[in-house]
Amino acid sequence: MVLQVQEGLLTTSAYTPSSVRILVATAVPAERDAVARAFTHDSRVDVIAAGVGPAAAAAATATALALAGTPYDLVVSAGIAGGFQPEAPVGSLVIADEITAADLGAETADGFVPVTELGFGTVTHRPPSALVRDLAAAAGARTGAVLTVSTVTGTAARAAELRARHPRALAEAMEGFGVAEAAAAHGIPVLELRAVSNPVGPRDRAAWRIGDALAALTEGFGKCAPVLESWNRHDRIH
Repeated sequence: MVLQVQEGLLTTSAYTPSSVRILVATAVPAERDAVARAFTHDSRVDVIAAGVGPAAAAAATATALALAGTPYDLVVSAGIAGGFQPEAPVGSLVIADEITAADLGAETADGFVPVTELGFGTVTHRPPSALVRDLAAAAGARTGAVLTVSTVTGTAARAAELRARHPRALAEAMEGFGVAEAAAAHGIPVLELRAVSNPVGPRDRAAWRIGDALAALTEGFGKCAPVLESWNRHDRIH
């Protein structure tokens, strides 16, 4: 495989005609490069650095989907993330079985109310369960909810609040829900795969292990690649 770079897009040039076509949306070039290193042949994979936050991720993903010459079969949000302790330790891999916008809603005197309880919108997208299960088995990853936040958690109180509202949460990041919204608008299944770089809680840059998380991201996608490449697109909704 030869990686070609065009306007920030990394594409694989070698593939088989029957392979699944995948768009992977990361936030920044370091994540994009970590993912791209995992794919060497067979799969038609485009990897973009879509920007930080749900709005940028949604816009860039939607643009890539709209401009695709050949439709994609799957969209993946990928990158590093904060992990809720002790379930998702630093260096571990998390695959979302639900992608949830944690702060899309309203603050009230009785606490946070998600947008769904206000009578409109959605806050959760659910990836194909069989694919999540197969990928987790291949990569040795944990599965659970991955939260999308617009403001990274920086206190123990905020971490506790999120866990109280989302007891199945394993990680938080800033792009998954935006990527999922764009994929849903095009009728395409979505995944979210994250490598944990730091604990969710008090902001302590000395505890961040970004290099280790990027290496785990490459390794995780390397283990997942055969599953993704052999995935039956006709069973993608199951």
